[in-house]
Amino acid sequence: MIDKDRLHRIAVWSRELRADEQERARSGITERRYPRGSSVCEMGKVFDPWIGVVDGLISVRSLSAEGKEIAFAGVHAGGWFGEGSVLKDEPRRYEAIALRDSHLALLDRRTFMWLFEHSAAFNRFLVEQLNERLGHFMALLENDRKLDSTARVARALALMMNPVLYPDADRRLLITQEEVGTFAGVSRPTANQALRELEKRGILRREYGGLTILKPDLLQAFETVDALKGVA
Repeated sequence: MIDKDRLHRIAVWSRELRADEQERARSGITERRYPRGSSVCEMGKVFDPWIGVVDGLISVRSLSAEGKEIAFAGVHAGGWFGEGSVLKDEPRRYEAIALRDSHLALLDRRTFMWLFEHSAAFNRFLVEQLNERLGHFMALLENDRKLDSTARVARALALMMNPVLYPDADRRLLITQEEVGTFAGVSRPTANQALRELEKRGILRREYGGLTILKPDLLQAFETVDALKGVA
């Protein structure tokens, strides 16, 4: 069983739980490390735990019938995902792959369901999570229909800086240009060009090993490059 301080560090949702609920959560979490390139869960197979990223980067994706990879999201430290599959007790409709060496926290389904049935604070967190995910998938649909490559990159980064999904995140994001391209659905050169444009607009700063988001509000609101014309 992990201690309370450890629980609060790796699971932001635990901080509002009652003492007895925290005890349940402490007993239901295990931690596991996944090397780069390894599978966390496979599409079409049952994987019971709710998944939290302590450290590292996970790609949540699927493959089309033609074998094309479709990246839904990149989940980094502080993020939890997969609550829908746990709630419905169904096989995963996606696969999760460790893009780099990653350290995960796994909350077993029995404990998850107990918290779901007994904890108002836990349910508030889940509702916020699910609402943010709905907004994200609506944005993905919009991306496919009308957004240019710079806006796609901005949307992908905005999701990874979402204050609801990552309440403890600072403005520094450890991510490569290739990873940005994966999550935005564009090539690495296109991602590089988009990042240059966003840097030119003063929204972010490219740095060795990652990015610093300078204007998260503009990143969240970004829709097209034209929308930011005249922004200093």
